[in-house]
Amino acid sequence: MDKSYQTYYVPEQSPWPIVGAIAMFLIAVGAGLTVMQLNSDASYGAWVLFAGIGVLIAMIVGWFRHVIDESMSGLYSEQMDRSFRQGMGWFIFSEVMFFAAFFGALFYVRMFAVPWLGGSSNNLMTNEVLWPSFEAVWPLLVTPNGDMTQAMPWHGLPLINTIILLTSSVTLHFAHTAIERDERTKLTVFLGVTILLGFIFLGLQVEEYIHAYQELGLKLSSGIYGNTFFMLTGFHGMHVTLGAIILLVVWLRIIKGHLDSNQHFAFQAAAWYWHFVDVVWLCLFVFVYVL
Repeated sequence: MDKSYQTYYVPEQSPWPIVGAIAMFLIAVGAGLTVMQLNSDASYGAWVLFAGIGVLIAMIVGWFRHVIDESMSGLYSEQMDRSFRQGMGWFIFSEVMFFAAFFGALFYVRMFAVPWLGGSSNNLMTNEVLWPSFEAVWPLLVTPNGDMTQAMPWHGLPLINTIILLTSSVTLHFAHTAIERDERTKLTVFLGVTILLGFIFLGLQVEEYIHAYQELGLKLSSGIYGNTFFMLTGFHGMHVTLGAIILLVVWLRIIKGHLDSNQHFAFQAAAWYWHFVDVVWLCLFVFVYVL
């Protein structure tokens, strides 16, 4: 047998991709129905949303367990490892395009739509058909029905959360260095701190949303500013949640002795994703909160 060839493990047919697709479909439909029903007595949209989240959690648990069992059985080779790296790379690229669409929408609204509504270019009649107090400034703090809202300031909770996420990237880097040196105690501590910082970030974001709703009058229904604010920060919060869950799974595997300096792509993939989430937050902090 030619030793230059490696055994390539072909995974068996798996139900988890279609289960994940069903979960995402339910989440999308449920979220859309929930938003549409904010001002109505209907409430089934939230049930559809929670059902989708439940199916997604079941998919994550089942798929992770399946992949971990395959890995610990010694079925993966260097060629399979390269496939995982390429897959994770394309996944992060798709996430970059996802957030690029939302940042693009924010850029279009601020740089083109709002000035045009204010009468720029050849649009001279807009102020006659919009509400009387309309001003072509960003953020738009007056909704078409006359409700007032306030912009979320960059200092306070947003700044604290920025510091927390930047710190989590540093602790994750120390954990990465530790696994490459097989310093398992240091690895466990720094990765645990990273996970803790991630969940603290999510807790503070919930507090920020409560502050926005109760004290600033800033809601998802608060015009284009409320839409872009909650869409960008909300989707980022979902990604932080997913990243924290992945890191938690990796941390539990490390405690059980699964990963070492030679085989630790699961840790690397989680680290790539977490650093990506941190970079997105920095862009979000600058373009949504500061500017």
